[in-house]
Amino acid sequence: MMLKIKRVPTVVSNYQKEDGEEGSRRGGGCGRNCLQNCCLQDARLPLYAFKKVNSIVSEKEGVSVSEDDKGETTVAFLDSLLLGEWEERMQRGLFRYDVTACETKVIPGQYGFIAQLNEGRHLKKRPTEFRVDKFGASEEGEAQFFPDAPVDPENSPTMVAINVSPIEYGHVLLIPRVLDCLPQRIDCDSLMLAIYMAAEAGNPYFRLGYNSLGAFATINHLHFQAYYLAVPFPIEKAPAKEIGTLNGGMKISELVNYPVRGLVFEGGNTLLDLSRGVSDACICLQENNIPYNVLIADCGNRIFLLPQCYAEKQALGEVSSELLDTQVNPAVWEISGHMVLKRKKDYEEASEENAWRLLAEVSLSEERFQEVSALIFEAISYSSHVDGTDSEKLLEDVNVKHQPVEEVNAITERSHPAMVTGILH
Repeated sequence: MMLKIKRVPTVVSNYQKEDGEEGSRRGGGCGRNCLQNCCLQDARLPLYAFKKVNSIVSEKEGVSVSEDDKGETTVAFLDSLLLGEWEERMQRGLFRYDVTACETKVIPGQYGFIAQLNEGRHLKKRPTEFRVDKFGASEEGEAQFFPDAPVDPENSPTMVAINVSPIEYGHVLLIPRVLDCLPQRIDCDSLMLAIYMAAEAGNPYFRLGYNSLGAFATINHLHFQAYYLAVPFPIEKAPAKEIGTLNGGMKISELVNYPVRGLVFEGGNTLLDLSRGVSDACICLQENNIPYNVLIADCGNRIFLLPQCYAEKQALGEVSSELLDTQVNPAVWEISGHMVLKRKKDYEEASEENAWRLLAEVSLSEERFQEVSALIFEAISYSSHVDGTDSEKLLEDVNVKHQPVEEVNAITERSHPAMVTGILH
């Protein structure tokens, strides 16, 4: 099955500025339009202020893009604004290559791994200009959009910047408090911003990802990645067995029969409950120098936490030369099942077996995963009591071994609503 990536018409062309107006938006600075105070202090940028909510609802409420003559609303506002601004940067040639020209296909098999041939990602880098939008909480209690808002250097803004080496249409970076130059370490506040962005987008095909240091983060500057891909990720279809529920209503499960071992956090009485639980787990991994990746899915309602050891195996010479020759660094997108391949040979020979073999090298061993899971649950138990399961019992449940593959069907799997058609197809 071949997927065609194509540009999507947007409904925000009235916000896409002419060259002269764009120039006024940039202001002065060092001339590189960088993400530092020298350029941002005089900049004027589009500002999207989201409405703070306590939970994610199925029927998204908030600002719509526009209404037609019949009064019918169009696509969700953040989706259209983000894609419109991203498309404008594409038209100005600010990307290293045209990602819409990259071949993409769904690999036959149980999980439907996605393969993309992206030869442009290993081309020699050239100087680029960043183009950014601001993203933050509304002070008015409702979602708002300001096409030309000033940047306040005293109140470090959260920025949305294009990824100049995209792997999908609409590929952006969410950079919390950009002027504070925060290291690549998750805390509750930064994770909340990422969850809010997923919730505001209101589209199950818009996911956010995070790579820690040691798990193929490209720079030590706090950032999340995000893009649209209008098919389910294999990891989203993987079965999971429930381990326990925290008193804030957040369920924790363990992935089953997937090449990379990981935990799944979902629900919670509020978004803050979810953010606290997951960020506590991330902080635990950071403090113990355990590399990990995070995928934020289902409009922010489901978060995958994936400790990994591929870089460590590389350093120890434990990865086969065959896998190393692919030049694939398995970060959050690859672990989730979107395999970004740099050689045509690997793309043409892509199979579920090959994807599984690569990702199996990423995963912690069963024994090590149980040790790490115990650390995580011990950390979580300090800040949250377990509802219906005491912390000692929950720690015992972490040590339950995976059932054999032939018994997977006996595991009670959670039921998720089918994904609706996304913006891209």
